[in-house]
Amino acid sequence: MSRIEAKTDAFRAIADPTRRAILDRLRAGPANAGTLAADFRTSRPAVSRHLRVLREARLVVDTRIGRERVYAVNPMPLQSVAGWLEGYRAFWQASLTRLKRNLEAK
Repeated sequence: MSRIEAKTDAFRAIADPTRRAILDRLRAGPANAGTLAADFRTSRPAVSRHLRVLREARLVVDTRIGRERVYAVNPMPLQSVAGWLEGYRAFWQASLTRLKRNLEAK
């Protein structure tokens, strides 16, 4: 994977718990970096770096309003993540069904 592909990879972007928490916060509505930083124990520059990673992966979009950027979730790149997870959901559902049948047979 090239360096550019790694930067824009949704899987790598959501691998970090802080970035997942930022996405969770943005599901409630758009916010600027200062508002987001107030919700975390990390510094504002650290939150800005996380936002840059999310922006490069196209998981968030930003709109300039005056001097600030307001961030909002862009759910489209998460479809690849959801598709990948769907295979595991089906696997676990089948495994649990087999386990249930085995336990009921005993």
